Amino acid sequence: MPQHPFEVPFEAIEKDPDSFVKTVFSSLVSEFLMLPKGDGFVEYPVFEAGYERLKQSTSSFRQITAKRVLDAVLQQPIALVVLRCMLGFSPPEWADITSQRTESKITRGDARTLDRKVRMQPKAPLKREGVTFDKMKALIEVACQLLNEGVPDAGPDRLPRLDKADTKEGARSIRTLAGLGVPYAMLLYERFLGRPFAGHRDSVSELVGENLESAIEDVLAKAGISYRKTKRAERIRGFDQAPDFIVPSESNPKVVIEAKIAEDDGTARDKVTRILHLCELSEKGLPTGEQGFEVIACIAGRGFGVRREDMKRLLLRTKGKVFTLKTLGRLVECTSLRLYRTRPA
Repeated sequence: MPQHPFEVPFEAIEKDPDSFVKTVFSSLVSEFLMLPKGDGFVEYPVFEAGYERLKQSTSSFRQITAKRVLDAVLQQPIALVVLRCMLGFSPPEWADITSQRTESKITRGDARTLDRKVRMQPKAPLKREGVTFDKMKALIEVACQLLNEGVPDAGPDRLPRLDKADTKEGARSIRTLAGLGVPYAMLLYERFLGRPFAGHRDSVSELVGENLESAIEDVLAKAGISYRKTKRAERIRGFDQAPDFIVPSESNPKVVIEAKIAEDDGTARDKVTRILHLCELSEKGLPTGEQGFEVIACIAGRGFGVRREDMKRLLLRTKGKVFTLKTLGRLVECTSLRLYRTRPA
């Protein structure tokens, strides 16, 4: 059985880093096949109900007017999300184009808040008055304008955002697809342009990272180790970038743990750089050049398995303290964390 880098003396890693790079790569697994749903996830039956309400209210999209669409949204609030998906816009983009076309001052935050409110409570009635109602009405008015207009003349070197199978020719395209079904090639092409689950992947990106962090917390808790888990963008004294975990405390950092997930090599490179920077901070901690604290990298995702040189640097700078989800069970016994254990293995 090949030895993991955290199981051998650092001299062995220095002598033959490539063999340990291979070992780390073999233990990496991808997480992209499974995504957390998170708060505000809309199940298909709920989405479909909003679509059907919108379709009925507009007479199968023959009359895409602000009044009819507004009625549908008030009866079935998730129809607002369906309408946004027909446009192919994000909430901030919808807010921007509405502010450009109307006198309504709708911020990106307004659009995000309204979108989230509907996704969180897709069946909760919306009020027919107030500032939020006025802003929603403006968003719907502009959406109807755009959906009826279709694709503007943009020239040969530009791609209009509404140049999609369902909106290319305005309302006529919508009626055609709603009545006949979508040709599979068109569906695949638009999926190619937008990436499947792209919006949802972006919205739950933090939750994906939390899966790894939760696994680390479980290991530390079972060992009875005192630790400080930092929050996103939190400022910690002595660190220009706060690590994810500090042991035993931020006042006395002896071990820091950085948890990183990456499914593409570009993202992985940036995250390796972040971990290496913590190593630099550690090395500057003592005049002798010795590490002021031990840096442990806990990584997941196939993105880290692409750049061999990045992984080699990571192994050398952390002195082999690189763990994956498969090897996380050895985290305490093979690092300085064992010195802070208060519960038996």
